[in-house]
Amino acid sequence: MIGRFDWTGVIEFLPEILKGLYYTLLISIVGLVIGFALGAVFGLGRVSKNKFAYAISTVYIEIIRGTPVLVQAIWIFYALPLIIHYTLDSVVAGIIVIAVNSGAYIAEIVRGAVDSIAKGQMEAGRSLGLNQRQTMQHIIWPQALKRMIPPLGNQFIISIKDTSLLSVILVPELIFQGRLIAANHFNAVEIYTTVAIFYLAITLTLSLILRFVERRLNVQ
Repeated sequence: MIGRFDWTGVIEFLPEILKGLYYTLLISIVGLVIGFALGAVFGLGRVSKNKFAYAISTVYIEIIRGTPVLVQAIWIFYALPLIIHYTLDSVVAGIIVIAVNSGAYIAEIVRGAVDSIAKGQMEAGRSLGLNQRQTMQHIIWPQALKRMIPPLGNQFIISIKDTSLLSVILVPELIFQGRLIAANHFNAVEIYTTVAIFYLAITLTLSLILRFVERRLNVQ
């Protein structure tokens, strides 16, 4: 059976696969950058004493964490345009999906990291003449950020793999390109194996980078 597989034929379709890799990385990077910003805002909202900020943050987090990313993708691409009367480009919709989804999980990572810092740290900052915002910025946040690195790395890897679900909204990422090639040329084993290797290379590279950062920052 192995002899029937034409692995050399993969080279012919490499440009299409690399196009899928480009969109996978583009959506992952842009989506996660926005997702981290959302996570920081809503995560701090979850530890805020402001009831409105706490309520909005909680509703956002619970809705996103309580629904599958596939459902979110379909809703954002097909349903949201009916509400806003504007058709979203599939790539833009994909970025929004990854940003909104990862943001909810990152928010809980932020909340957990901030809550893990001893309460005395805030009191110490205030005793030095810093207000609450300054104490959070200069004392609490730097310590919490170090503690976020391991769970953030795990979330980044999950979000990168979640981009494979975006083929359902016609995003030309790795899985979409692989399905297109396999459907037209009946070489599913070779193409899907190549796609899997690309995903593995991305996640392993990210894991190595995060381990290096953890060692450099001496994350406990």
